[in-house]
Amino acid sequence: MTDMMNGASAGTKSNFWASGHWPTLVAAFLYFDLAFMVWVILGPLAPAISEDLGLTPAQKGLMVAVPTLAGALLRVVNGLLVDRIGPKRSGAISQIIVIAGLFTAWAMGVSSFAGTLALGIVLGFAGASFAIALPLASRWYPPQHQGKAMGLAGMGNSGVVLAALFAPGLAKLFGWNAVLGLACIPLTIVFFVYLAMAKDAPNAPAPKKLIDYFEPLKTADAWWLMAFYAVTFGGFVGLAASLPIYFTDQFHLTPVMAGYCTAGCVFAGSLVRPMGGALADRIGGVKALMIVFVVAALAIAGVPQANTLPAALGLFVIAMLALGTGNGSVFQLVPQRFSAEIGVMTGLVGMAGGVGGFYLASSLGFAKQWGGTFAPGFYIFAGLAVVALFALLFVKGQWRRTWGAAESVRI
Repeated sequence: MTDMMNGASAGTKSNFWASGHWPTLVAAFLYFDLAFMVWVILGPLAPAISEDLGLTPAQKGLMVAVPTLAGALLRVVNGLLVDRIGPKRSGAISQIIVIAGLFTAWAMGVSSFAGTLALGIVLGFAGASFAIALPLASRWYPPQHQGKAMGLAGMGNSGVVLAALFAPGLAKLFGWNAVLGLACIPLTIVFFVYLAMAKDAPNAPAPKKLIDYFEPLKTADAWWLMAFYAVTFGGFVGLAASLPIYFTDQFHLTPVMAGYCTAGCVFAGSLVRPMGGALADRIGGVKALMIVFVVAALAIAGVPQANTLPAALGLFVIAMLALGTGNGSVFQLVPQRFSAEIGVMTGLVGMAGGVGGFYLASSLGFAKQWGGTFAPGFYIFAGLAVVALFALLFVKGQWRRTWGAAESVRI
């Protein structure tokens, strides 16, 4: 009888949907999706904003990069809140701040470059949703399903697609400032859905002293994972924010057409994130990341040689497919190494990804202003992917001998 019960339990655990709490997973995805939509909304609106406010290429780059940097820094704060007050309440607070900030910007108007930077800081709270949505979902699932759970919740970065698809068209119809107010409508709906469906997992770690939250930073593994995510997620979000500017400047597309092209590229990267987690579950996160860094480096380095729109689009799609896979792969590794500190590690790793995105978006703007071409920004980031590959080759043996030795861990 005991054997039968154990067998049934094992069968339940082997079934992904039965092993966790699917309403929370859905709530985490929706929250993350809409948060990402508004986090990068200044990118699709950048051509209209820059024309209205007379921004330089460097200012455009900084405008779309500031939300990324603010989101990166606030992810650490949210990571602390998750472990302190729980992910559900942390997410509710963050959503209220973003909705209130967007409503205020719409009501008062944004009429200067400084105003766009201030709005970017508020939108950073949306980007910091990463440090809430992922542990909210992850804590419900066992180690063998971490890649899929984190990947499905993390697929909320597809919200970037929504911004690229709809923001330019709405801006053309109603003006770009009106888009800020219209965004509050779906955000509010998702806020109430989130309150109804999300539930904190019962196995949350006990609160620690503030200094204890930064214990992972004493280990080299934390820094390696942060560096790898700075390349994968940094490349993804940096490109997502910058592509509308690139397509309008480089190929003279209308903002609406640039938004469609951006949406296609971003959709590819978003779609494969859960696949990246599942692939890492199957072959190991290290092998998956090795493939990711090679493909991403080649694709991004090839962009400056792409003289036609189809060629550039093809390379960006390949790069986004690789980077999206890499995002899922990194977060297959994080909870296996830092299961007890998943909240703060999600924040720290997410912060590193945001810093990478800030660097790419801002460097492309400065490269265009100082040298008249985006090429140096692409080449340097491709070089960083190569550096990440060699770093991964350096640490993989040690990882497999130490924290990858457990039977339930697949790296």
